[in-house]
Amino acid sequence: MGDTLHASSYNFIVKLIVTSDLHYNHLRSKPLAEDLIRQINGSDADVLLVIGDTAAWDTDAFEQCLSQITFDGPKLLTAGNHELWSLQKDSYQIYRELLPQRTRNLGWHWLEDDPFIFENFAIVGSVGWYDFSFAQKDLGIPLRFYEAKVSPGAARRLSSHASLFEEQDDIEPHARKIIARWNDGRYVRLGRTDVAFLDELIAKLRRQLDALTGKTVIAAIHHLAFRQLLPPPRSPQWDFAKAYLGSEVIGDLLLDYPNVSHVYCGHSHFAAMAEIGHMHAIATGCGYRTKSVQTLELV
Repeated sequence: MGDTLHASSYNFIVKLIVTSDLHYNHLRSKPLAEDLIRQINGSDADVLLVIGDTAAWDTDAFEQCLSQITFDGPKLLTAGNHELWSLQKDSYQIYRELLPQRTRNLGWHWLEDDPFIFENFAIVGSVGWYDFSFAQKDLGIPLRFYEAKVSPGAARRLSSHASLFEEQDDIEPHARKIIARWNDGRYVRLGRTDVAFLDELIAKLRRQLDALTGKTVIAAIHHLAFRQLLPPPRSPQWDFAKAYLGSEVIGDLLLDYPNVSHVYCGHSHFAAMAEIGHMHAIATGCGYRTKSVQTLELV
């Protein structure tokens, strides 16, 4: 772990700006990300928070993107699932070792390991993950397809997924027509189940929150923490993807801590806000075609 940063290093902090999903290695997203970076660099805010999906691992787009951000203040970063995409490296090693080092070498604060603490506030961060609790039940897709990150209609076309059809009585007829894949299945190799990875992340986040009693906490979670932030129904293909947008477990954890005032999430590319218990929950809405920043005054 690196050293926890404190506001005394920077002067009194008033304004936090938040964004996510810059997707700098994506051709459609890059020009919009550069426009947003110019906006950030000219901001009068005190702290910058970027909640994952800056760029995929296998290119130098990560360095290109973060190096352009000359914001004069603490720069905080969490991972997104895209940072773990690689055809060359083990994704778990990327998350635990390589990405933190890459981030710190660029002068950014790796929020996944160390909360950022200032005055009576703290910011915690996590990539979050999914356990299929957001899967849309009316699609009629058995759990094993979600675990394989492929819908029945797509799996039927792929010989590598023939084992998913060893049992067929539980596959609804309309589910067989859904053709979709979640690309984490191609590019993320964790060496453990998605549920086990999420359990590990939740345990780490709980330890951090336990140590922040007496502070007002802002949580930055790349995946969605609450069902209320999910996009509305759209098409069976898009609704299949909801299983990978986050987990109820994340929100349940945050609700255990009355000092968590806000949670910011990325990942879904859909802007949403909700008041849940004692907490303000915000999905940034940033994606390939839309970029924005959220502002939070801390007083």
